[in-house]
Amino acid sequence: MRTYFLILAGIVAGAGCATAPQNRSQARAPGLSDVNSPGGTAIDELEEDILRQQVTIPDPLESINRIMFGFNDTAYFWMVKPVTETYAGVVPEPVRIGIGNFFHNVGTPSRVVNCLLQGKGSEAGTEVHRFAINTTVGVLGFGDPARDQWGLEPAQEDLGQTLAVYGLDEGCYVVFPLLGPSTLRDSLGMLGNQFLNPVRYVEPTELAIGMSALRGVNQGSLHIGEYEMLKSAAVDPYVAMRAAYVQYRRRQIRDEDRRADPNSSRPKVPSISR
Repeated sequence: MRTYFLILAGIVAGAGCATAPQNRSQARAPGLSDVNSPGGTAIDELEEDILRQQVTIPDPLESINRIMFGFNDTAYFWMVKPVTETYAGVVPEPVRIGIGNFFHNVGTPSRVVNCLLQGKGSEAGTEVHRFAINTTVGVLGFGDPARDQWGLEPAQEDLGQTLAVYGLDEGCYVVFPLLGPSTLRDSLGMLGNQFLNPVRYVEPTELAIGMSALRGVNQGSLHIGEYEMLKSAAVDPYVAMRAAYVQYRRRQIRDEDRRADPNSSRPKVPSISR
């Protein structure tokens, strides 16, 4: 589940707030817990930063995208949020962080392939090294000793970024029902990434679907409330989310988000699965 609040989390992490997932409860960005703090909030600063940079992208489908945004918004508050809140109330945060680490570890093949396609041999080697350490010392990837003890930071590469490196234009902005915001280029990347996702090949199919659902609910449970803060701080939530998504992805492509938090990666506010 790549939700809009996961995109927001990725943006905040890219600004230097990402830390080791085991310390997640102490890693909240200053101000996020108090929207009405006198000195302003991280959300306010984020929105101002977005406006200053005047992030733009063609949006010829805006009328349709706004309908999809509204649908996703409703689905989030009526379906996604109740499920994630119930899940968070039952499963302790350390366990949820471990589950997030596990799925991030499982996704290593996709990151390795994309690192190699982008000519980032060193990062690909680091990902392989991380996988070996976390799968063994980290007990099937539920822990992240590669980062905490060896200082090996995870890469955050995907096919959308690879296509950008090869010169494919991002195209126009698009919002998918349940999947959330994207661009034409990222949509192609999303399809390709599915073939590099080991969970896709798990049998029986029902188990693969269940694992994907667990991953989505688990990620969402670690970011409850972030979408609400973005939405309440924005004059036009649709425009704010569009700008936030495009800025986040462009920063990833420029490798400005080198520190990747396995539990706040891409990505994704209202969306069910990606």
